Amino acid sequence: VQLQASGGGLVQAGGSLRLSCAASVIAVSANDMGWYRQAPGKPRELIAGITHGGRTRYADSVKGRFTISRDNAKNILYLQMNSLNVEDTAVYYCNAVTPRLTAATFGSWGQGTQLTVSS
Repeated sequence: VQLQASGGGLVQAGGSLRLSCAASVIAVSANDMGWYRQAPGKPRELIAGITHGGRTRYADSVKGRFTISRDNAKNILYLQMNSLNVEDTAVYYCNAVTPRLTAATFGSWGQGTQLTVSS
């Protein structure tokens, strides 16, 4: 499984950005998938997940600001991020989640995409 996250960059606090995750081999529509992030000096954390049936779950830290979605035709997973703050600065990854929307992995993580939020 190859997962390529993209769309990160430098954004001012309060701004918005959309991340994309292009998947190969698997169909995002048929899998339970999520977005993770790892801030400097912190462990990787699951912040948003979506089941193949469309059920979603968010970490409290991003609830109400981030939205996970997918384009089945393009086989891409998205993360729309609004009202960004400096605490959102991290490397963002996409990967699997369990059907209960807890952390999982397809076995590899890829490079991720860096988001830096400036104050």
